[in-house]
Amino acid sequence: MFLACHTVPYRSYEDTIPNLLDTIGAADVLANQKRVLIKPNLVNSSPPPITLPVEACRALVRFCRSSSQADIVIAEGTGDPSRSTHELFVEHGYDSIAKEFNLDLVDLNEADLIELSNPECRFFPRFMMPKVVMDSYVVSAAPLKAHSLAKVTLSMKNMIGVAPPAYYQRGGFWRKSLFHEQMQTSIFELNCYRKPDLAFLDASVGMAEHHLGGPTCDPPVRKLVAGFDAVAVDATGAELLGISWHHVGHIKMANGVLGKADPQLA
Repeated sequence: MFLACHTVPYRSYEDTIPNLLDTIGAADVLANQKRVLIKPNLVNSSPPPITLPVEACRALVRFCRSSSQADIVIAEGTGDPSRSTHELFVEHGYDSIAKEFNLDLVDLNEADLIELSNPECRFFPRFMMPKVVMDSYVVSAAPLKAHSLAKVTLSMKNMIGVAPPAYYQRGGFWRKSLFHEQMQTSIFELNCYRKPDLAFLDASVGMAEHHLGGPTCDPPVRKLVAGFDAVAVDATGAELLGISWHHVGHIKMANGVLGKADPQLA
């Protein structure tokens, strides 16, 4: 059975992630893939829960490796103007995963690109996408966070990391600053081009008010969420933060188009 969205209590990444992914039927899906791309949120050098803990990513990689013969890559394109993606991989300890599992770390800010088009997208009628993202099974792995502009930053907003700064930095210092002009629409349209195949949320702690600082959730949420419907997963994440998904523009736009936001219906 393949589940669009499922939530479990957090005990440890090592124990909980395999059980969660087994429950949703991920092993059978992963077994049919040739390449799996795990996209963590490494927005900057801040420690978890602002960024995805290396232990969570390690558990995801271990599950993928045990379930599939697919090549596995960890790929991110940070928006931090003062750090390269590879510097952040090292700062967060992701180089240890690469060594342990003999896999590649990919900087999506510098990856080969293909041009996509969609006349139904008004903000991004064309999009420059890393080819590796289109050629892989994408696992979006994001920490649970509120966001000052997008209300939440979860599995769909995590996909902003795929956007190459050469095309999507416009004014300001943030490497993906063009998204800030129409945040909700741009997240939705990006996911129209490439949504996650599998969405994972680390809600073990949670950022209560802001994505780059401020208070953590008190008490910690202590949940992990995963599913094959990123819209349902993100709607669930928003509710865990006490935010109705109906008030999150990109989830509301995606509902019925890219997935089903109501976890009861997904």
